[in-house]
Amino acid sequence: MRDAKPNKEKSPKKPASAERPSGVRRPDAARIPGASVHTSLASEIGLRIVRGDYPPGTILPNEAKWSETFSVSRSAVREAIKMLMAKSLLASRPKIGSWVEPRERWNLLDRDVLAWYATSPDREVFLKTVQEFRHIIEPEATAFAAMRRTDEQMAEISQACREMGEAASLQERTRADTRFHLAILRASGNDLLVPLGVLIESAFDHLFTFTTRAVDDLNHVQKLHEAIEKNIRLQRPDAARAAVRKLLANTDHVIKSR
Repeated sequence: MRDAKPNKEKSPKKPASAERPSGVRRPDAARIPGASVHTSLASEIGLRIVRGDYPPGTILPNEAKWSETFSVSRSAVREAIKMLMAKSLLASRPKIGSWVEPRERWNLLDRDVLAWYATSPDREVFLKTVQEFRHIIEPEATAFAAMRRTDEQMAEISQACREMGEAASLQERTRADTRFHLAILRASGNDLLVPLGVLIESAFDHLFTFTTRAVDDLNHVQKLHEAIEKNIRLQRPDAARAAVRKLLANTDHVIKSR
């Protein structure tokens, strides 16, 4: 049994962004390349929920209205709603419909939810949350990587670090940056960190894009990464841990200065 039922008489007021005519699809509501209709629809509704168009407690339009708004079948709407329920963004009951769950119930380790959250109006708050997560996880994970990494894992870390320095665009650099940190998580030898790293990959991409745009001295940031790579390669766990903390402190400064 759930802690609370939605109030049909007093749903939270929707912000102005949700007041567009319900029968008109947003011009920027593009299909996800290669995605099924219901997956694309789930992405569109999920993004609207996370960015605040439909606050927690709001009862969403019914199947017929969604079907009309997006010109899709009711079966596609049902599948999209099921996907969002699986991510704990929505709940549903007969004769009531679907409503938005409290934010604390959302599955923020879901890849899609992370991606929607990272592009919402609260993205900077969320990215600071990602940074806090890094402070909790990365220093010790990096120390373990220095002790446990294999030659193959070290090669992956070194290659990602090198590709960061050689990147010709922001996109190439942020992707290499993400690969660098995920490779370290894998090299830590802790099985729980591997799936966690994959789940937060989207959040890392958004964080690194956000911070790299604001960095004036990319050469300094590159040297911080190279120090991490060197200490893992030389299997110096204490020095590797300290090197990560220096990088995180630099990123903290960039975020605060925005």
